[in-house]
Amino acid sequence: MENVKSILSRKINLPEIKEVALWAKEGIENKAILLQLARSDERLTSVNALWVMTHIDQPESQWPDSFRDILTDTLLSESDTAKKRMLLQLLRGMEYEPDTIRTDLLDYCLTKINSECETYSIRAFSIYIALKMCLHYPELAAELLERLSMMSHQALSPGLICARNKAIAEISKLNEKDNGH
Repeated sequence: MENVKSILSRKINLPEIKEVALWAKEGIENKAILLQLARSDERLTSVNALWVMTHIDQPESQWPDSFRDILTDTLLSESDTAKKRMLLQLLRGMEYEPDTIRTDLLDYCLTKINSECETYSIRAFSIYIALKMCLHYPELAAELLERLSMMSHQALSPGLICARNKAIAEISKLNEKDNGH
């Protein structure tokens, strides 16, 4: 494949994205290169690299834990809406065990849920990620439920309503299980 950096540094289309995604699936070294390009100071390169990362098929998209930390660090310092959306999309696909939960990521997501300054997609992805982390701790699940109930006073997109309702249902199931029902 021609130099991946040169491909990602220009305007590209979906077939090219899929071609680079196939290349990235060939090994962890390729994924590491892609991750490095996703952190580029050149906006187009980083957006394209993130776009490729969102198109890697599920079994292959299992990123090492070290990648999760890099993606999280990148998200926490990012101001570009497109990059934040794709970073959250990638982080949503990851599992969060109690010992892998980063409180800075949880705080970020909890803050974004009710932020009407953020896009609906960023808010929805934040709900899903916060839910994955909060389900391990009843007190955090209760805090998330409180934030979700505050959304009833806001204008919501269908996707955001769906994310909110799914999270509420999951927390309700957790509460029923904890109460022995």
